[in-house]
Amino acid sequence: MNVFFFDSHWLETLGSPFMLKALIAGALIAVAAGAMGYFTIARHSTFAAHALAHIGLPGATGAVLLGLPVSAGLGLFALGGALVIGALGKKASEREIATGTVLAFATGLGLFFARLSSSASQQMQAILFGSILTVTSGQVVGFAIFDLALVAALALVYHPLLFSSLDEQVAQAKGVPIGVMNLIYMALMAGVITIAVPAVGTLLIFALIVTPAATANILVASPIKAMAVSGLDCLVSIWGGLILSAMFPAPPSFIIVTLSTLMWGLAMGGSKLSARRARG
Repeated sequence: MNVFFFDSHWLETLGSPFMLKALIAGALIAVAAGAMGYFTIARHSTFAAHALAHIGLPGATGAVLLGLPVSAGLGLFALGGALVIGALGKKASEREIATGTVLAFATGLGLFFARLSSSASQQMQAILFGSILTVTSGQVVGFAIFDLALVAALALVYHPLLFSSLDEQVAQAKGVPIGVMNLIYMALMAGVITIAVPAVGTLLIFALIVTPAATANILVASPIKAMAVSGLDCLVSIWGGLILSAMFPAPPSFIIVTLSTLMWGLAMGGSKLSARRARG
């Protein structure tokens, strides 16, 4: 079988209802990932962002065992883990320790729940890899509502959250409640994880939050511009991945991550080349 087989009916696939839902969901996820990605990089919290996606795993598998909605269990554990990490880790070094401890416990608990039921085990696979091509209309509406809530929340706490992200010690000296900002950031990140993981999985959401934001920080200095560039990078990666997966028989997640990584590599290479020319 030729893995580079070209599907001549890819335009029909792109026009299908399931693909249109995936494209809309991708755009909404890009908005959330772009905004939170900047703060994740600025706060040096990439490990926490990665961990939160996995911390929600036992909630999802546990919900299956109890016959509850998977999203409810995922959100409860992600938010609970976020609040514990935010409360215990007031400094960057403390957050690393708290994140690692909570992640280790959550991973073990998720594996334990998965062993208790074949349904929970199957759900574990779904949470790890997600399925953006099977998002429902209800999920798309949920993504849109969350984006509105996220933008409103960030507008309210933007200045103190940005200040505490860029220079925690100075912000604390100026009276910014660092502990509260930690909790708010972690709670918002838990929300992004909860709405995005069923569509893109715990493995992909980390790449969509961190890699586009890292690319944006190379290209622009302004926080607002960086968020916009990060969201655009994320959007191009998702839509590009969906389009190419319709043209060729490859998983969308693989192409999405590859495109995002390529853009980061190009930005990094261009930045180093510019620096060499400036020194020369």
